[in-house]
Amino acid sequence: MKRILLAYTLSALCLLPAFAGGGEGALPISYVNPFIGTTNFGTTNPGAVCPNGMMSVVPFNVMGSEDNKYDKDARWWSTPYEYHNCFFTGYSHVNLSGVGCPELGSLLLMPTTGELSVDYKEYGSRYKDEQASPGYYSNFLTRYNVKTEVSATPRTGVSRFTFPAGQSHVLLNLGEGLTNETGAFLKQVSDTEFEGMKLLGTFCYNPQAVFPIYFVMRVNKQPASSGYWKKQRPMTGVEAEWDPDNGRYKLYTRYRKEIAGDDIGAFLTFNTTEGEQIEVQMGVSFVSIENARLNLDTEQSGKNFSQVLADARMRWNEDLSRILVEGGTEEQKTVFYTALYHTLIHPNILQDVNGQYPAMESDQILTTKGERYTVFSLWDTYRNVHQLLTLVYPERQLQMVRSMLDMYREHGWLPKWELYGRETLTMEGDPSIPVIVDTWLKGLRDFDIDLAYEAMYKSATLPGAENLLRPDNDDYMSLGYVPLREQYDNSVSHALEYYIADYSLSLLADALGKRAAEQGKKAEARKYQADARLFYNRSLGYKHYYSKEFGTFRPILPDGQFYSPFNPRQGENFEPNPGFHEGCAWNYSFYVPHDVKGLARLMGGQKPFIEKLQRVFDDGLYDPANEPDIAYAHLFSYFKGEEWRTQKETQRLLQKYFKNAPDGIPGNDDTGTMSTWAIFNMIGFYPDCPGDPYYTLTTPVFDKVVIRLDSDTWGSDKLVIETGRPSTESLYIREMELGRKKLSRYRISHEELVKGGVLRFILR
Repeated sequence: MKRILLAYTLSALCLLPAFAGGGEGALPISYVNPFIGTTNFGTTNPGAVCPNGMMSVVPFNVMGSEDNKYDKDARWWSTPYEYHNCFFTGYSHVNLSGVGCPELGSLLLMPTTGELSVDYKEYGSRYKDEQASPGYYSNFLTRYNVKTEVSATPRTGVSRFTFPAGQSHVLLNLGEGLTNETGAFLKQVSDTEFEGMKLLGTFCYNPQAVFPIYFVMRVNKQPASSGYWKKQRPMTGVEAEWDPDNGRYKLYTRYRKEIAGDDIGAFLTFNTTEGEQIEVQMGVSFVSIENARLNLDTEQSGKNFSQVLADARMRWNEDLSRILVEGGTEEQKTVFYTALYHTLIHPNILQDVNGQYPAMESDQILTTKGERYTVFSLWDTYRNVHQLLTLVYPERQLQMVRSMLDMYREHGWLPKWELYGRETLTMEGDPSIPVIVDTWLKGLRDFDIDLAYEAMYKSATLPGAENLLRPDNDDYMSLGYVPLREQYDNSVSHALEYYIADYSLSLLADALGKRAAEQGKKAEARKYQADARLFYNRSLGYKHYYSKEFGTFRPILPDGQFYSPFNPRQGENFEPNPGFHEGCAWNYSFYVPHDVKGLARLMGGQKPFIEKLQRVFDDGLYDPANEPDIAYAHLFSYFKGEEWRTQKETQRLLQKYFKNAPDGIPGNDDTGTMSTWAIFNMIGFYPDCPGDPYYTLTTPVFDKVVIRLDSDTWGSDKLVIETGRPSTESLYIREMELGRKKLSRYRISHEELVKGGVLRFILR
């Protein structure tokens, strides 16, 4: 009965206009505004999706009209939706959230009326009355007087179109989408069902990282007519005169077998009455058409649109309710729960309902007993997303680590930036290492740590010619740094990431050495201890890059000399920059989270270090959308008496960059990384050193936060953060308590936090 009442309550929320805020006693989902991050290159979208779901159904409005502000074919573009655009060309199925490269965003489904047109530049429509909430999106197509609504299950989507009286159409366009890959095939199975495949891939300049998506589409009403279309190749001479469809879209009205091509689609025409609703179901799989049908039959059998929506919203409310907040403003609650919503979109499941999935970099189809995850944007998420999942959603984090290890079993390498079973090798470093180490050191140990260590040791020690993850490992191992061998080779950025990975690996080696010693395995213990020293010493190689002349890190040439001429601000606003990737030297020069005090000594001591770090914020050198510097504000707290600066800057950055508005995320959300930065800082602590199981404390924005913990994992069913503030203007921490005992440190371990139970801040 409770489940039925909750489902009824949640489905009723669909009637709220656009985005209506929460209010006293509101459910967490009522605070989610999916339009946050849909402009300012946040690259989120307001489409319908379930937590960590394979399927998302997203309004596609980035092509086909000069009236749009942004067009996917006129510039580099990585999202199917932009808030300021106005020309709708359908719903794309299976999309990425918050990424910087175009991919997926295909299987475009579009309702139209009147004369049939299959050219998206002709059939697209303006729209109004957008509404979005977790698991739901709707708009009204002004050209056709059609209301569109979409929702999703984990592996399937459903659309509901409310048509006017007359001739109405449903179009499935396989020729367009966000992906740069082309090619598809399609088959009409019955009057109400189509099946097929579309090729996807080439994410972030990787032309061989391609993969198929299989689908089955069904409508709940028999169409009056149906068929295919295909864009014909242009012809010349006599041949062109003989073919009336030369260079145009050809309609196939009597052909029912398979069709294939780069620009193909299907149309279904209905005779509708005023207000008649037609529902379209879409099941997908990355394994086979049979599995796409199985997913659809399993997850939507016997359900209509409203039932699918109620299930999706119940899933979201359950996940979002793992963290409950009190106090703060309505805007802060909206920013918080929307951030948590964005964080729970990726990584997403890859396996079908029968457990099958495409093996990593292989044509094999394997079966998993648990969840198999995909979309590991690890250069981004290793910094904070997986730390949040470990604390609040440990069962999911464990499955993600197991997925990473299975990728090693299948491919021989841990993932770097994995996408639907393909390694894209996007960005730099060895980012699986901090994720796995952090997970294990915090106590989630139900995975093969020995296999994990084998995989990490491999990437850390193999020569560059044999090393997929560290292609410049020869220089790194022999010199302690990576010299600049090409003008824009990102050498400094590479090395800084290796230092962090090696520091994490040293922590794990030390812990495994102690375990071996306790087990009486002396030789094994000595090996781990030697590894720990090796990797720790390597992690200090950052000192090579420090230039006293400029007070920043600086590229080094193969002859050992610093690169000249050098401008430490070159690289701002994504300007090409020798040695640094997507940033300037200031964005990287404090990125030594594993040796903050050692870096301070290198820079002349605590006082000059603090002054220089403060300059980053005062002079506008901080980039809120660039991962290497997002933890800079927390570095002040490593020095006694300077912790107030962390409290001041984290609050200032939250207020400046995170808002209840379409531009409310400072640039790409990076599959939840920027959102997770906001989540942690709003509740009062942040994991500023990836791989190290510690948090730095800062001022919370809420009066009370209750995090629902897994008691089997953490030994307690909740973590409570309480904040006493004399006034709404109170900013700085006067005193703290953990587990009802006075706390004088601003950095605490994960174990201390979860065992403490109650973390209390008193502000001044």
